[in-house]
Amino acid sequence: MGIIPKHVVVLFAPDIVLIERNLGKRVDISTGEVYHTTFDWPTEDYIQQRLKVPHGISEVETARRILKYHQDYPGILQSFGSCMKLINADQPCADVFAQVFTHVQAPPRTLAPFSPRILLCGPPGSGKSMQASLLSRKYGIINVCCGQLLKEAVADETKLGELIKPYFDSGWPVADNIVVKMLSERLNRLDCHIRGWVLHGFPRDEDQAKLMQRANINPNRVFFLHITPESILERLCYRMLDPVTGERYHTLYQPAASKEASERLLIHPRDLEEAVKLKVDAYLRIAEGLETVFEDAIFINGDQDPQTVFEYIESYIVNPRPTTLGFPLEMA
Repeated sequence: MGIIPKHVVVLFAPDIVLIERNLGKRVDISTGEVYHTTFDWPTEDYIQQRLKVPHGISEVETARRILKYHQDYPGILQSFGSCMKLINADQPCADVFAQVFTHVQAPPRTLAPFSPRILLCGPPGSGKSMQASLLSRKYGIINVCCGQLLKEAVADETKLGELIKPYFDSGWPVADNIVVKMLSERLNRLDCHIRGWVLHGFPRDEDQAKLMQRANINPNRVFFLHITPESILERLCYRMLDPVTGERYHTLYQPAASKEASERLLIHPRDLEEAVKLKVDAYLRIAEGLETVFEDAIFINGDQDPQTVFEYIESYIVNPRPTTLGFPLEMA
């Protein structure tokens, strides 16, 4: 996999400036310090006596390097395109640094052609978290997991967290109005406005979806990931956790590397077959009502390789919205 830089900054200057800076360099043969005849020439005579022209720096070598720079520069421009920041280096170092620092501190813009507001729906085990993570990594979209937000609010002891904690302690689902308020606050932050967001874990039923709409949480892409109950059981009921290292494994897809690790693996109670079946049955009972709320939803077969599913989702994000939505993709 190629390395995609978060920021690309190119410093440029006229040739005459590059020649002056290069030919003026002197190195202290005792300490290795580099000085310049114009900018930071030392005042001490004994240091000046130790200064020599660095190996490889001459008019010929300088001309060769500048020529190579002119040959490579168009390729750099073509490789990084609009995501690259050009800064004139023919100014004081402090000014150059300030411009670079301002650029890297600015919130990055998403690579998507619009500000994405994506909602991923589907039964447990359909791959919503995986797809949200892939979208977030590639496009810089804010990954908003409802369950994680609830946990963070409790851990941070926020005002909403104080309201949520009794529900956690009792094991009851958090009240819908509290969840929607928390989501509304998160999705209205500046980073979500600039970079877009992908939400998963909410809504879980028709009533929650309508409550979300009344709170003006309006996704511009809604995806339902369809997967058979048999595949859900296979994905979830074979998940295991190493209590020593915290590593997660799957008996079929990603078994532990050693016998010792394999023998200490534990299964989470929520991944027991009976618990998974109850959650799947509950989702199937409310799925039809949830789907009717989002008339322009896109239906994707989630029972495929994660990268294949991601490519389907990506094609609907980067392309203009079709005039007619709501039809299921051909199940592969």
